[in-house]
Amino acid sequence: MRGPGVARIFDARGTTEPPLVRWILIGCALTFLVLFVCLPVIAVFIEALGKGLGAYLGSFSDPDTRAAVRLTLLTAGIAVPLNLVFGLAAAWTVAKFDFPGKTALVTLIDLPFSVSPVVSGLIYVLLFGAQGWLGGWLAAHGIRILFAVPALVLATLFVTVPFVAREVIPLMQSQGTEEEEAALVLGARAWQTFSRVTLRNVKWAVLYGVILCNARAMGEFGAVSIVSGHIRGQTDTLPLHIEIVYNEYNFVAAFAAASLLAMLALVTLAAKAFVEWRSPELANSRRAGAGR
Repeated sequence: MRGPGVARIFDARGTTEPPLVRWILIGCALTFLVLFVCLPVIAVFIEALGKGLGAYLGSFSDPDTRAAVRLTLLTAGIAVPLNLVFGLAAAWTVAKFDFPGKTALVTLIDLPFSVSPVVSGLIYVLLFGAQGWLGGWLAAHGIRILFAVPALVLATLFVTVPFVAREVIPLMQSQGTEEEEAALVLGARAWQTFSRVTLRNVKWAVLYGVILCNARAMGEFGAVSIVSGHIRGQTDTLPLHIEIVYNEYNFVAAFAAASLLAMLALVTLAAKAFVEWRSPELANSRRAGAGR
């Protein structure tokens, strides 16, 4: 146990380390961030605009580039809403009910964090490929999943499953069930209780999870690379298109497309900071979760 004097030191200074040590650690952290995060992002925009604004804008007139952007938006536009529905349902189930297998459910939600995206893509090849478990049946019925949009959506869904659920679950658990029980006692229906009480209390966590889910969906490379077949103009999302044009030494087009993803990252960062500012309770629950 620490005495009152030690407690006052921690409250006033945050740490007992000498100021020099603290400044050195802060300097090391900032140097690392500048060298390995900020400079690469800046370099993307420098390379993209290296031959002028005209060449930069002209690279987006390429039909394959526009097709990659459309496919990326389509894939994220399908995967994110589906993950939103799943995340809310999973969070409600985990936070509000006790049932056998609850721990297993939470573990399965976290599974995509521990499985390589490439492995997840190979799983879909095993399932839906020509020699896969369902490949023959799908081919006989004229259903195409692999090397088509459905495979891209499925691969994106897999890698983005945890984002909404893992943001909402801790906040729902910290809020308990008292407000929902009071609403039910006052005569509210189950849907009214969910929409007017539960969802209202976790709306910022939901938005936070959707922002992160969307960023990951648009930037996913490994899983969609395996299942796409790299058909230009048809199954190449923006990250895959960047790889193709870069390998063709079309650096302006590659970095111009990469700048779109970099801008998405910056917008995501700004939106993340805004949500945390508007919802201190969400920020506190995230810190508590990190502490556990």
